Amino acid sequence: MAAEDSERTAPAKEAGAPARKRGVGRPRRIEPETIVATARRILEAEGVAGLSMRRVAKEVGTTPMALYHHVRDKDELLMLTLAGTAATVPRPDLPADPRDRLLAVSLHMHGTLARMPWVVEVLSLGDLTDEGALWMVEEIVACGIACGLAPEEAVRAYRTIWHCVYGDLVFRRAMERRAEDPGRKRHFPDLLADADATELPHLAALADRWSELTEDYDVTGQLGAVIDGLLGRPKSTP
Repeated sequence: MAAEDSERTAPAKEAGAPARKRGVGRPRRIEPETIVATARRILEAEGVAGLSMRRVAKEVGTTPMALYHHVRDKDELLMLTLAGTAATVPRPDLPADPRDRLLAVSLHMHGTLARMPWVVEVLSLGDLTDEGALWMVEEIVACGIACGLAPEEAVRAYRTIWHCVYGDLVFRRAMERRAEDPGRKRHFPDLLADADATELPHLAALADRWSELTEDYDVTGQLGAVIDGLLGRPKSTP
């Protein structure tokens, strides 16, 4: 009986013993791939607005403070998420003619980003980019110079082309989101139906065809026209 009594009382002693405190040390290591994959999944589903250090920390099973041991801030998290994105898309075969090459690279940029709307949103924040995508910038600037532009003009031409590509993609995405609510009131181009032909003669004349003409927007032709204008304009003077 004595042995049995001692065995029965032993757990009680252990239960009453003070809990061992967990030692304080370095936070649990989280693989960078896990952090990046989690951030990318959030960006693809919810955009930049849904991404925060707190959200990522929660989803990888750690605390925001611990996550900061791996990633400095949200900008660095976005840069890590962008890194390598361009490399997932094979580079196209480019024509030798610099004007045609310039258009081909611009269209490749447009097509790649059209398939990755979350990247467009991240790039809208300003100075964030994927280092692997810089070859497109290099090609555009080099082609501009090969077509006779001064280096500074080639840089400005790249900016104009980028604004055209980015602006078209942002507008398309906005229209896609609007189209998801079929019951909403369309303010434009429906307003053209009531356009005053005296004040807005051209818009009034095109009102019935506006949707048809804009839905048939040809990115290749319009980017080509922009490029021809950039390459053919008079050279700037000091």
